[in-house]
Amino acid sequence: MRDPAFWWRPAGVAAGLLSPLAAVYGFVAERRMARPGSRAGVPVICIGNPTLGGAGKTPTAIAVAQLLQAAGRRPFVLSRGYGGSLAGPVPVDPATHRADDVGDEPLLLAGTVPTVVARDRVAGAAAAHDSGADVVVMDDGFQNPALAKDLAILVVDGRRALGNGRVFPAGPLRAPLDPQLHRAHALVVVGPGAAGDRIAAMAEGRRVPVFRAVLEPDRAVLGDLEGRPVLAFAGIGDPEKFFATLRDAGIDIRVQRAFPDHHRYGRSEALDLVARAQRDKLVPVTTEKDFVRLAGQGDLAALAGLVRTLPVRLKFADTEAFRDLILRAAQ
Repeated sequence: MRDPAFWWRPAGVAAGLLSPLAAVYGFVAERRMARPGSRAGVPVICIGNPTLGGAGKTPTAIAVAQLLQAAGRRPFVLSRGYGGSLAGPVPVDPATHRADDVGDEPLLLAGTVPTVVARDRVAGAAAAHDSGADVVVMDDGFQNPALAKDLAILVVDGRRALGNGRVFPAGPLRAPLDPQLHRAHALVVVGPGAAGDRIAAMAEGRRVPVFRAVLEPDRAVLGDLEGRPVLAFAGIGDPEKFFATLRDAGIDIRVQRAFPDHHRYGRSEALDLVARAQRDKLVPVTTEKDFVRLAGQGDLAALAGLVRTLPVRLKFADTEAFRDLILRAAQ
């Protein structure tokens, strides 16, 4: 699904017409969030978004897991596996699973940290615990009350933040903002932007700690692309963020193609991208999340074999303070 453009503009006619539905949705979401959750037997750290759409949630989950690993802990990531066919609980194996099986984000996560996919989050946490996890990092699920959370972190994009500030379907919010901030133990703002500054000020006014971070692209890959014209494509929550990262690094984007989040590329799309790149002598470049959807798919092999992937990692302005927050919660 592609986000409606009006979600990310000041509220207008479309948002107003959908406000009655948004009020009902928001009421139900708020009541649901208030339900008590089950204990997992190990600490649970949840990384979520207040909105639908990309904000940097998965890079944050990876950063949290790596901080825990560096401290000698054994974290497992728990994901619902959006876009995958397996209900789980199932440990993700990058050697045998494809994005169609477990979803693109779990496949990406499993390259760094043990990952379990489960539609039933309580069962998924139990499976992680049984497999040796001493901390569960939830990738998404902030608004889901099934598991009690020892640390709940909201992640927002500094540029887009809350969009028009309305609840779905009138806007991108998954639930009204106040109850979400009330249940958040910390806010991570990824990248600069006035919109992110505004929600940071709101969080600080509620005594919610705010951490600033940026997505740092792999410098070696950018160096290889320097001076080479590229065809950039992405099917993530905010493709423009990916394109802006390339442009800010001085990469010459001749063609850019944006697809919906979690987009499943078809054979004709892949052949079209390959043909355009070869005809105009362009280097195809995409995100890690897009690449895991291409890899292992026989009919997409031509594109997967040509494409360059740009890894990114989350870098915090105050890594020590964020590490302390994570390790205290994991005790």
